[in-house]
Amino acid sequence: MSETRLEHVEDALRHALDAFLGAPSEGALAPVEEALKAFEAAVREAAGAASSPAGLAAVEQQALRQKGALNQTLRSLGPVPGEWRKVVGAAANRTRAACAEALAQATERLEASGARERSTFDVTLPGRKPFLGRPHVLNQVRDEVVGIFRGMGYSVAENREVEDDHHNFGALNFGPHHPARDAHDTLFVEGGALMRTHTSPVQIRTLESQTEPSPVRMLFPGRVYRAEQIDATHASEFHQVEGLYVDRGVSMAHLKGALSEWARAFFGARTRTRFRPSYFPFTEPSGEMDVSCFRCEGSGRRKTAEGEVRCNLCKGSGWIEILGCGMVHPNVFRAVNYDPEVWTGFAFGMGIERIAMLRYGISDIRHFLESDLNFLEQF
Repeated sequence: MSETRLEHVEDALRHALDAFLGAPSEGALAPVEEALKAFEAAVREAAGAASSPAGLAAVEQQALRQKGALNQTLRSLGPVPGEWRKVVGAAANRTRAACAEALAQATERLEASGARERSTFDVTLPGRKPFLGRPHVLNQVRDEVVGIFRGMGYSVAENREVEDDHHNFGALNFGPHHPARDAHDTLFVEGGALMRTHTSPVQIRTLESQTEPSPVRMLFPGRVYRAEQIDATHASEFHQVEGLYVDRGVSMAHLKGALSEWARAFFGARTRTRFRPSYFPFTEPSGEMDVSCFRCEGSGRRKTAEGEVRCNLCKGSGWIEILGCGMVHPNVFRAVNYDPEVWTGFAFGMGIERIAMLRYGISDIRHFLESDLNFLEQF
């Protein structure tokens, strides 16, 4: 039904209503009722013929607009005597309800038709490349580190993040008033427990779990917590990977061999390593391991378009500090009932965020926690 036809029945309804309002009577009422029926039929036909949501919206606007003939019929009944007002009002309301029903049915028809059209697969359309997720950059680095040590025969263990003082400090040779406790900026929780400040407590629990002392060669990756001021290089939570090798006759040579092999596998076959003396309460002797700068290949200088400049990654030294390590302290063995006269071992630990920042040239540790896809999709 065209819009012209709908306008025509609207005009007929207005004329019939004007005649009725001038002299309400049975004879004047019949044309109004006929005009209302014609109006309903026209709306039903127009709604049924609509082929798009936009076309149907135009029919609805024409049929039920505020200044349309149907709404005008209802608004003009004020001066009509009560008995006639009820009759005309009821007829107009029935017409309005019937028109709304016809429009709703037409809407359902168009929606169903659109769903059928959308369900049709058009083989001529170009394919859509699906979005593929990927591990977070920290997980990638952790898995690579762990994978290299797995190749050396290490297994992996994880444990609780809420620890007690004994496993986080006491068994690791941190006395009650040991000054090294201050460097850990511990986060305490209700009941005297604390958030672990390193993954070393897992080493203690692993050694304690042995029914009798026996060799151990394991890695301990996980999240750790410290009450540090958050800035570009510090965070209150970060990730570590620690390693432990305990057996009879383990020496510093085993430690240097294992860590140098890992460095070459992770940073490249030409990587060189060096070990410097350091201090940790749970190892003796203790050391720091550096690797030759993988950006300037240990030279401390880089070639640029402007000429040779100091390498900004290693600050011209040619070396980058990577991790701490050392031989397990005899007091740690005693805390887990291992005889230090029989058993020896080494331990090491590295920060995953630090390794990732060095490898990929990331300047701010906070990028790892911001869930910014523009950043994460680079790795």
